[in-house]
Amino acid sequence: MTESRKPLVYHIPVCPFSQRLEILLELKGLHGAAEFRVVDITKPRPAELLAKTRGTTAMPVMETESGGILKESLVLLRYLDDRFPQPRVAQADPERHAIENMLIALAGDFTGAGYRFVMNRDPAKRGSFVEAMNAQYAALDDFLRWHAPERDFLFEAFGLAEAVFTPMFARFWFLGYYEDYEIPEKLARVRRWCEACLAHPAAQQVTRERIVKLYYDYALGVGNGALPEGRRVSSFTFESDWPQRPWPPRDKWGAAATDAELGLI
Repeated sequence: MTESRKPLVYHIPVCPFSQRLEILLELKGLHGAAEFRVVDITKPRPAELLAKTRGTTAMPVMETESGGILKESLVLLRYLDDRFPQPRVAQADPERHAIENMLIALAGDFTGAGYRFVMNRDPAKRGSFVEAMNAQYAALDDFLRWHAPERDFLFEAFGLAEAVFTPMFARFWFLGYYEDYEIPEKLARVRRWCEACLAHPAAQQVTRERIVKLYYDYALGVGNGALPEGRRVSSFTFESDWPQRPWPPRDKWGAAATDAELGLI
């Protein structure tokens, strides 16, 4: 295989797992160090890509300069931090690095709770999803109060743990819009962390408006580019300019908006 000049990342725009990589490169001042190639979530994966990934459809996937294929965003994140080591984003001190990895280990359950919440279609179960989300934020709050009670970030600056969690904080703007959810005020430490992460200059790849508009179908219980009943175009389509679309209805329990009402056709 012909060597490429830089790592090639196959990604879905607005994917939080891809944003992790974009944030890391921004922190290093290396925005152009990797090529990001768009994969359309609303269409089947290209055969050429499936051949490279051995059938994996989850993104992002990285093709290294030597032609190797790497998967899983946390693996890619650490690879890029090693591949371009200056400045280092992960903590160099072994104990501090272990602490940030302990926090990163909470990201999977946190992410799952938020997506299950927005995709819930049973109003009677909403309370249980609120409780589950509150519990996730409470776990983060407890961790930060113990390890970093006075700082905005886990350590002195935005680091690896922040690169992992910030894309999820941004995606969960859809919980505020579609579920009227807010982090409980008593969880002040994690609220401060979220605010600091979302305000950081390296984490400005997406906006609340874009997240709310593109994730409308998730609020209807349909994700990954699939189509809600009666619709012909996914809210994740690339063929409709999202800034020109109207804001979707906030009431996810009422009548679903049509393709035309969403500005998709």
